[in-house]
Amino acid sequence: MAALNPIKFLQEVRTEVGKVTWPSRNETMISTVMVLVMVTIASIFFLAADQIIAWGVQLLLSIR
Repeated sequence: MAALNPIKFLQEVRTEVGKVTWPSRNETMISTVMVLVMVTIASIFFLAADQIIAWGVQLLLSIR
């Protein structure tokens, strides 16, 4: 097992971070808006599904 040298580790981390292609501000904003839209759509879908299932269960339980 290799020796754990914190200074060497941090130097390697800095080198690797320099190789990363970071997204632009515009790409980040577009991705953020897309996520918020998809979360809103999913929330509305699950709200509707929950309401329909609750209505169905109430209908089944009220039949006697």
